[in-house]
Amino acid sequence: MIGYVTIGALNVEDAMPFYDAVLGAIGYERQFFDSGWAGYGPKGQDANTFLCPPFDGQQARGGNGIMIAFRGPDKAAVDAAYAAALAFGGVDEGAPGPRPADSTTFYGAYVRDATGNKIAIFTRP
Repeated sequence: MIGYVTIGALNVEDAMPFYDAVLGAIGYERQFFDSGWAGYGPKGQDANTFLCPPFDGQQARGGNGIMIAFRGPDKAAVDAAYAAALAFGGVDEGAPGPRPADSTTFYGAYVRDATGNKIAIFTRP
């Protein structure tokens, strides 16, 4: 079981509106912003996703081959998260829709944030 995820950001404060909108569309909320870190989690639960500058002090870069997937409750939430990502400067990596190669029930969308991190939003209704 994954305990938490950290996402490197060039500037955490600049990245927060993107993640507020995208993660908010699937039921997450920003639970704190303190000392340059922002924590997100499902409403009523502990934060499990953190935006932060890299620990080594170097510039944040999107990982090549690394993708973080967030599960939404339904197709409408996936669509809303994708639209929010594009509205807040995200880059399209795959519009919302079924992915029959993955599963007969998988419905997902793919974006990159301003740092280049690849994010998937999906559901399996």
